[in-house]
Amino acid sequence: MSDFELYVLPGCPYCAKVQSKLDELGLEYEEHDVPRSHDRREEVREVSGQTGVPVLVDPANDIAGMPESDDIVEYLDEHYA
Repeated sequence: MSDFELYVLPGCPYCAKVQSKLDELGLEYEEHDVPRSHDRREEVREVSGQTGVPVLVDPANDIAGMPESDDIVEYLDEHYA
């Protein structure tokens, strides 16, 4: 079972930044590809309240939907490095 869930858009450089950090730290995650159209991103909106990606879910620390790649990378460094 994965430790995290990550909502991404294939080809998104901000998503790749978070994926690289998760891989660097050896953290397992379940990846959810979101549609290109923001109007069709209901699932990520339910999780985070917005439609941008990446969005990280970390149930172990009650993180239900953290957006913004820089914030996610900083969070991962602080809690898992």
